[in-house]
Amino acid sequence: MTTAAAALSRLSLNQKTTNAWSLPEAVAGCLRAGIPAIGVWREPLHEIGVAKARAVLDDAGLRVSSLCRGGFLTAIDPADRRKALDENRAAIDEAAALGTDTLVMVVGGLPEGSRDLAGARGRVADAIARLAPYAGERGVRLALEPMHPIFTADRGVLATLGEALDLAEQFPPDQVAVVIDTFHLWWDPQVEQQIARAAGRIAAFQVCDWITPLPADTLLSRGMMGDGHIDFAHLRRVVEAAGYTGDIEVEIFNAEIWAADPDQTLRQMKDRYLATVWDGP
Repeated sequence: MTTAAAALSRLSLNQKTTNAWSLPEAVAGCLRAGIPAIGVWREPLHEIGVAKARAVLDDAGLRVSSLCRGGFLTAIDPADRRKALDENRAAIDEAAALGTDTLVMVVGGLPEGSRDLAGARGRVADAIARLAPYAGERGVRLALEPMHPIFTADRGVLATLGEALDLAEQFPPDQVAVVIDTFHLWWDPQVEQQIARAAGRIAAFQVCDWITPLPADTLLSRGMMGDGHIDFAHLRRVVEAAGYTGDIEVEIFNAEIWAADPDQTLRQMKDRYLATVWDGP
């Protein structure tokens, strides 16, 4: 049986869970809570700059489990596509500078006015082919995040883990990998088989719950573990059977959680993580 200390040694706060905190505030919160890792978002990173952020993280002794996010690769206009590639190269450089090998890729939805889903997916594949060698040279993996189908139109045209793997497997695993996010994948009847297929390509494991009824803003529909319907312990065991032993990020987009005291959120997060993600051998 895994001890609580061993389980907590893999816990990571994805910065979005405490959205009101700056990066230095989130780092300090992790130290108070005894959380050893953090998933950094680019917007608060840019507020203080990469060099200062690296110094703050190093002084605290925190691991950076991932950088969020790259992607948004579906633009049709050639100038917009070049701009997206440049932005993603900058994100790769930032990930390398922070000392993380994982850049989470939210690949993007349909361009405004377009209904050409196949074309959007083709442009994603083309962009990944252009970016993958650049990432690999810098020790960074492009971690494709398949997203629940409710987000296909506006955020992620890769809707299943199988689809993400079909693309990732065209590249070396040290260049292109995948994210296992429970919110996006728990519903998929093929999820166990596809996680097994992902062995060697799992760059990140993210947890939060699927709650009902969904709020009006589906982007903010993620719940604290234990408040919804997902069997986290089962999915953790499947991910570990595929060889993943890395950090487990808690990433929650939820207006009520964002409005709560962040320190209290971290205390609840730790308790729920132990009770749900590690409930069982």
